[in-house]
Parts: sequence; structure tokens; C-alpha cells
Amino acid sequence: MPSKCVWALGSANEEHYHDHEWGVPLHDERMLFEFLILEGAQAGLSWRTILDKREAYRAAFDDFDATKIVRYDHKRLASLMQNPGIVKNRLKIESTISNAQAFLRMQEEFGSFDHYIWRFVDGETRQNHWLSHSQIPAYSAESVSMSKDLQKRGFKFVGKTICYAYMQAVGMVNDHTVDCFRHSQLIATTTP
Repeated sequence: MPSKCVWALGSANEEHYHDHEWGVPLHDERMLFEFLILEGAQAGLSWRTILDKREAYRAAFDDFDATKIVRYDHKRLASLMQNPGIVKNRLKIESTISNAQAFLRMQEEFGSFDHYIWRFVDGETRQNHWLSHSQIPAYSAESVSMSKDLQKRGFKFVGKTICYAYMQAVGMVNDHTVDCFRHSQLIATTTP
């Protein structure tokens, strides 16, 4: 069995996510929005909790279609607050709606959210070479800059640590440890 990042060994969901999604450069608009919302939902919780609720989140939030989410009213908000499949935190649920509004504004301003967000790493994955999980930082200069800019543009639940986790999730940084089989695979797919 190939060596993997230690955090991926906690559950089947975490292992599948690690092996197939985490750190893979992502440019799909809907998926970029999904990860932004899920990373914010994770604040104060474990990523495993959110992964286990991911399908319920997709169902509850119209598969993260921002054009539908911006039209949610008080009735829909009340319904979401009763949904046992998601984290029933009013501020996080409300932020999903306001983040959808900000997301659509960014698409309009920059042509795509992808074009906007990847500017923070000059359009290329940062290849890190961590020997152990303990070396991986909680945030970076880029995530601090991203956080400040997103907040200025009206996004919520986008602190510097959440932004760094987002960067890891969507492949803006390769934070697989060097002994993990995915580290070299992702370098091979992201290096010209």
C-alpha cells in the first residue's frame, strides 16, 4: 500500500478525498464555490465532519448553484436551519447566501471566479516539500492576502486559515508530504 498523508487515514471519506481531490488544481466555477462554502462551514469543526455531510450540503444548497442560492428567502433560511444534514449555524448558512452574491459579483468583474482566485498564486500551484504533517503551516502570505481581499469584497468565513485550507483543497498549493504517493503525482500533473 502506498504511503499517504497521515490525516487521510481517519476514515474512508477522508481517504477517498485525499486520493482523488485534495490538492488537485481546480478551475470549475461551481466546485470552486462549493469548496469555499464547505471550508467556511468547517470553521471550528473537523474536515471529516464536513466531508461526511457533503452530499447533504449539495442537496440543501442546490448543488452549490450560486444563481439559485442568491434567491433564498427567509422561508428557505428557516428550512435550512432545521436540516439535520448540515451544520445548523445561522451565521454560516446566512454567509452562504451572501457569499453567493459576492461570488456572482466576482464572476462579473473578473470574467470568472477562477481567474480572480488563482491570481493569488500567479496561476500556478505552489509546490511545497514538507517532510511531515507538522511542518505544514496554518496560513501563508498568500492566504492572508486572499482573506483580506475576499472580506473587502463582502465574503464571510474567509479568514486566513480557512483561505489556506481552501488553497490546499483546490490545488493552489501542493501540501501532500513528500512521502505521500500523491505528492509526486501532483507535481507531475502541474509542472510544465
